[in-house]
Amino acid sequence: MKDRLAALHQRLTSTVIGSDEAAFLLIVALLANGHVLIQGAPGIGKTTLARTLADSLHCTFNRVQFTPDLLPSDLLGCSLYHQGRSEFQFIPGPVFANILLADEINRTSPRIQSALLECMNEHQVTIDGVTRKLEAPFLVIATQNNVYSTGTFPLPEPQLDRFLLCINVEPPDAAMMARILGLHAASAPAAASALLDAPQIRAIQQSVLTVPVSDRICHYIAALCTAARQTEGIKSQLSPRAGLALLRAAQAVAWLDDHPAVYPDDVKRVALPVLAHRLTLRDAVDASGSTARQWIDHLLRTVPAP
Repeated sequence: MKDRLAALHQRLTSTVIGSDEAAFLLIVALLANGHVLIQGAPGIGKTTLARTLADSLHCTFNRVQFTPDLLPSDLLGCSLYHQGRSEFQFIPGPVFANILLADEINRTSPRIQSALLECMNEHQVTIDGVTRKLEAPFLVIATQNNVYSTGTFPLPEPQLDRFLLCINVEPPDAAMMARILGLHAASAPAAASALLDAPQIRAIQQSVLTVPVSDRICHYIAALCTAARQTEGIKSQLSPRAGLALLRAAQAVAWLDDHPAVYPDDVKRVALPVLAHRLTLRDAVDASGSTARQWIDHLLRTVPAP
């Protein structure tokens, strides 16, 4: 199974040149059964990275282009009256898929963004008093342009907290740009075949949950979250959901690296993408920018590891 995950990582990095860390984090989120927010400037491969992952999995996939005129029913579905049957019939929306690509999620209003809260947290949809479960695995991959760019609505804190991790995709340098241009000039990309199906993904996710976590690691994660609450420059608090997200992501890293249990280095490896987007800073407008990264580095340096 790990050979297929290695092939998946190779496919992602060969499709989007320079995306080694982003591809690794996408796989971590998939194994940890969490959602992903990918952000960066327009045109640097955010959507391509998400679409390549979806094409590599034999799972149902839907893409929604978020726009200001989007309605909640466009995401969740609605009940329509069927005249022939004299009854209401539920028409499922695009969230009823294993993988949902929410493209440019911050280009629609907070009212529409909040329509995903129940889906992401409880893997279910409630419409007209009826609750419908979403089939596992259920993964939301949301892309957004840089925060506060023209025509965007910043995601509220409860929405950000639902994402297991946030991936920042940086623009390529000149050498990397030349490689990208050469790749696209040579030939058109070939159609991708599926590497994993839904039952295999569910089996891996269950295996990840069995990776042992010692009390010392639990106390270390709790200490990191507590230190963030007590730091002068950080305004927001890291919720228990943030600590659980860090734990699950660390378990996925340990499973991928064949560790017999979760090590402190596994926690440190994913601390930045798991925690940075959850921080609200007192003296910064962008909680996902360099200042947040500096605070996470500060926490990792000052909180003693077991």
